Amino acid sequence: MTGGSAGMQVVILAGGLGTRLRPVTRTVPKAMVAVGGKPFLEYELVLLRGYGITDIVLCVGYLGEKIEEYFGDGGEWGVRISYSRDGSELLGPAGAIKRAEAMLGDSFFVTYGDAYLRADYRALMETLLASHRLAAMAVYENHGKYGRSDVAVGDGLVTSYDKTSGDSRLDHINFGVTALRKGALALIPSGMFFGEEDFYGELVARQELLAFPVRDRFYEVGTPEALREFERFAASL
Repeated sequence: MTGGSAGMQVVILAGGLGTRLRPVTRTVPKAMVAVGGKPFLEYELVLLRGYGITDIVLCVGYLGEKIEEYFGDGGEWGVRISYSRDGSELLGPAGAIKRAEAMLGDSFFVTYGDAYLRADYRALMETLLASHRLAAMAVYENHGKYGRSDVAVGDGLVTSYDKTSGDSRLDHINFGVTALRKGALALIPSGMFFGEEDFYGELVARQELLAFPVRDRFYEVGTPEALREFERFAASL
């Protein structure tokens, strides 16, 4: 189905600067922020493995060597990790996926190194592969509850993706994981900055982005408040 016999494949974007978590992220990348005595990313990898996702491509940048030193090839956690390293020029989230293109299978997930997302990943991928579309985004009906809603949905498609406008028609939120066909990467220019909104905007404009509703809320550790919330949740795991 995806990148090889070792299980479904995921690209984890873990190259961000983590500025909202300073001063903690002055010495560790956001994915390595400690929760209950272990790095956040460890929780994420264990979760993904439980869903049958064992082929991991980590896009690393800022302090990425600390991620590599701790996780290595991933064998200790029952996954296989490959690393795609940011160069001297930051290319943005979509640009980082494009940089990793040679490491990717025909279809794969994209998610973030600061997100803990419970969803039916196999059903998400099957939804994509049963269609002729290029991508399927997991979306949560949010109505502003967990951050600003940024997605509008209609006829099974994402019809708008806008993280800044606050338009009232945006009643869903990008849950944080998308299934992609490798062909979608043709929309990302090589060697230049290309952001998340640029990429998803192209897919929306071409009616290529399916909407996959999820029911469980998401957790993330991008802000001190979100980190504290995940710490409370993780104590129950």
